[in-house]
Amino acid sequence: MGGRVAASQANLRTAEKIRAAVPPSVTSRHTTETGQAQTTGNLVDMRAEIAANLAASDRVALLRPELTPASVAVCVLSAPAGESLLITRRAHGLRNHAGQWALPGGRRDPGESIEAAALRELHEETGLGLDAGAVLGILDDYVTRSGYVITPVVVWGGTPPGNLAGPASEVTQVYQIPIADLDVEPELLSIPETDAPVIRLPLFDRFVHAPTAAIIYQFCQVALHGRQQRVAHFEAPVFAWK
Repeated sequence: MGGRVAASQANLRTAEKIRAAVPPSVTSRHTTETGQAQTTGNLVDMRAEIAANLAASDRVALLRPELTPASVAVCVLSAPAGESLLITRRAHGLRNHAGQWALPGGRRDPGESIEAAALRELHEETGLGLDAGAVLGILDDYVTRSGYVITPVVVWGGTPPGNLAGPASEVTQVYQIPIADLDVEPELLSIPETDAPVIRLPLFDRFVHAPTAAIIYQFCQVALHGRQQRVAHFEAPVFAWK
C-alpha cells in the first residue's frame, strides 16, 4: 500500500514453480465432489462466469465514515499451468503487517473510485497495468481492527508478462498462486481474545490470515461457485490487529 518507489528485483513465483513445491492440482476447471473449483482451458467462459456470479451476488457495502477507505485487487491471471491469483508478500521493514501475505491494495485517494484505487494499487505494487474494462465485480466490504474498511475488486489480469515486481520498500515478492490451491476449506480457530472465529488458509509452510484469507474465501465461494458467503464475522489473529 502506498506510493511509487523503486521496484524490487525479486523474482516472480509462477504457477509452474509453485506447483513443483506443493502437491499437483488438477488443471481442468469443474466442481469436484468436495465443491472445490478447479482450473479450465476455457478462459472466456471462466471470465464470464465470474462476472455473472458477482453480478448476481447481494454485495454488502458499509457506510463507515470514521474508518479509512481502502481497495484491494483480487486479480485472476491465466497461465499454462492454470488460473491463479496475484498475491504479494509485504516487506519485512514495514511498520504494520510486515512479512504477511497480502492482496495488492491500499487506501483510496480523495475523490478516487473504488475500482480506480484497486487498479492503481495493483499497478504500483506488482507492475501489472489494467484498465477499467478488466473489472469483473466487487465483493463485500471488510472492516479491519486497524481502522480500514476494505473493498475487494475482482479483476481479470489475463496472461501476465514475464516479470512482475513491486516497490522494494513495500513488496518483497510477487506470487501467482494457483486458484485450485486457495479454493479449500479454511481453518477456523478459537482464541481467548474474541468470540469470533479466526480464519486462515494454508499456503506453503505458512498461513494466509484475515483480511486476505477472508477475502479470498469469499471470492472462491461467490465468484467461482455462485454461493452466498459472508465473511465480515471472520477475525484476524491478534498480531494482525494493529
